[in-house]
Amino acid sequence: MKFSSKEDVEAPIEHVFDMLADFDSHQRQAFRRGIQVQRTDTRAEPGVGCSWHAVFDLRGKTRDIDVVVAAFDRPESIHFASDSQGLIGEMTMELKERSPTRTRMAISVELKPKTLSARLLVQSMKLGKKTLNKRFKLRVAEYAKTLEERHQAKTA
Repeated sequence: MKFSSKEDVEAPIEHVFDMLADFDSHQRQAFRRGIQVQRTDTRAEPGVGCSWHAVFDLRGKTRDIDVVVAAFDRPESIHFASDSQGLIGEMTMELKERSPTRTRMAISVELKPKTLSARLLVQSMKLGKKTLNKRFKLRVAEYAKTLEERHQAKTA
């Protein structure tokens, strides 16, 4: 099952990439949402091999997920791979320069089941794909707006 969305961000590509690669900021946001996140690597700089273990509640069940940066191509893309209780996930963030002050951000997420229970979960998600896709696109649009606001605050 795959979700994808594109948004334009009013900021130079290098700045957008730096904000996407600010993993400490993402970790703080996850904490604020009640997700327990623990860094599992010892890298000082963002790049391939950065990894995390997270625990969160979803639909009344506690879920565990391991995430690792699988590809890091500055300033064009970051690829994450995840494994969570029978469900393999891949997320790609790609950037394309539209102009010196405008960047197109494309985010895609693909989920692949490994077990029967994960297959049932993905199948139930497919039934509500239209609603889930709409929510995904809305979240990406909100995130793009947040990136623009952060960039404007830095340059002001």
